Amino acid sequence: MLKSSSWPRGFAASLGLVALFAAEAWAQQPPTVRIRGTIEAVDGPMLSVKSREGADMKVRLTDNVAVFGVAKTALSEIKEGSYIGVTGMPEPDGTQKAVAVHIFPENQRGAAEGFRPWDQRPNSTMTNATVAQTVKGTDGQNILVKYKDGEKKVVVPPDTPIVTFVAGDKSELKPGAKIIIFGAVKKDDGTLEAARVNVGRDGITPPM
Repeated sequence: MLKSSSWPRGFAASLGLVALFAAEAWAQQPPTVRIRGTIEAVDGPMLSVKSREGADMKVRLTDNVAVFGVAKTALSEIKEGSYIGVTGMPEPDGTQKAVAVHIFPENQRGAAEGFRPWDQRPNSTMTNATVAQTVKGTDGQNILVKYKDGEKKVVVPPDTPIVTFVAGDKSELKPGAKIIIFGAVKKDDGTLEAARVNVGRDGITPPM
């Protein structure tokens, strides 16, 4: 029979192994790269992209790549219960001043929920959350959004770009198209691979 103290020691050791394996699995996750730019050429599954910073990039599309159009829509489409992403700038009073808003389709509700730093411009933020309240204010639309760890008050000025994601296809990935790839995977050999590409419709640049 095992001594009474053996079980806790064995259990602790097992937990240690689980933590080690989890850490190794996390470490093995390939890094991702956010890409904003213009398609310059298409060669089969390979996109040649000029990034907004001016860098030449090669991005290989996965066989099952998902393509979404980024289409203009109206501020009136943001309603209570909508799941949205707000690209914002922090204001001194703690609110976020929107510089762009994208409305997720219902089947993407919950995508990347939360509040985080963003790279649309210096000090910008991204809040993916559900609209709890929307009220017209003196400086634009005042929106309260809630996510699992908190909430943010957002002011959406009248000239803010409002877009939504719509189903697209690979035929939209052509020279001159403006794209954003949220998470291109950087492979060990340095190549980039994308399973999703968001492309501006009607010549627009994805504003998020």
